[in-house]
Amino acid sequence: MELSGLGRRLYEEIQPPWAQITAAVEAAVAAGRGGTGTLRVAFVGAAGGQLLLSAAEVLRHQLPDCTVQVREAQIADVLPWLRDRTVDVAFASLPVFDKDLTTGPVLLEEARILAVPAQHPFARRASVSIEDLGDTTVLRFADVPDAYSDERSPGRTPMGRPVARGASARTLNELLAMVGAGLGVFPVGEQAQRYYTRPDVAYVPIHDAPLLRWALIWPAHCADSSCRRSRRAPCLVPAISGRRRTWSPPGHRLVRSTLRGPA
Repeated sequence: MELSGLGRRLYEEIQPPWAQITAAVEAAVAAGRGGTGTLRVAFVGAAGGQLLLSAAEVLRHQLPDCTVQVREAQIADVLPWLRDRTVDVAFASLPVFDKDLTTGPVLLEEARILAVPAQHPFARRASVSIEDLGDTTVLRFADVPDAYSDERSPGRTPMGRPVARGASARTLNELLAMVGAGLGVFPVGEQAQRYYTRPDVAYVPIHDAPLLRWALIWPAHCADSSCRRSRRAPCLVPAISGRRRTWSPPGHRLVRSTLRGPA
């Protein structure tokens, strides 16, 4: 039987990432054979928790002797927990600026939206731009590297105007409470409008912002037993890839063609 033109294009699109996923699983299983013990995984945010718990169930069937222990982390916890081996791997948003950590393949990309007070003038607009941040106060995550904070809450607009920096908080719920109280605005991923609905907060698309990317992160170098556990992290790649629809609201972009083997 010969493939139609549409079928051939679909095959050509799916085949490379599928081959890379298969190779990642085979390499991880070979490195971890046997795959026994506990893999300690942290997630950030409600959507990350739903996705990771679903993926852990898939992995449990693939490696029945390997227990996946899942716990929630705040974004400020991710790097310290990985460095001190509190967890073996984390599922979090990028970027990560740390040479001692390995970032796996990008598993999800989502549009960025702006959380604003429900009565804010921006709430009545169809979308805003990054340049519009120069007309308001932008809140920040606390206790994260400056480079990460600047990427999430830029200090200047594309035209060079300064952006007023507001208060900071360690958790997204705290930041959204501050937004609802009228203390500022905060850029978030598109999934927030599904998992963090509030009557005092409106979400507005940022039409020119880069996509927010999510990936697995684990220690690059270690010499103890946690290193062997961390090497099982690639096993989660296909498990998460297979469960991404649980995350996705309408219009959410799921990465497929950019999927590649672990770094």
